[in-house]
Amino acid sequence: MNQIPATVHILDRPYKLKITPDEENQLRRAAELINSQAKSYGKMYAYGDNQDLLAMVALSQITLLLKLQDKQQFRDTHLEDRLTIINQLLDKV
Repeated sequence: MNQIPATVHILDRPYKLKITPDEENQLRRAAELINSQAKSYGKMYAYGDNQDLLAMVALSQITLLLKLQDKQQFRDTHLEDRLTIINQLLDKV
């Protein structure tokens, strides 16, 4: 794939990356979210340096990701169970 250079700033530190053009919008949105959450945590909690803020953002986002994965897994399992029941009922017809 065609990769382009991109630079995002997270807590005033530049990060240079090579990404596909399709990834650029999400990358920039992600950097904005990280910066926004880090600033929010900085206002709420005492912190030693930006690494502490980034750790809080990472913890928050991974916790959210795990919750969403659990929810998706439950839905997939629930849906699979329902489809199995429907198939069994249709087989009896």
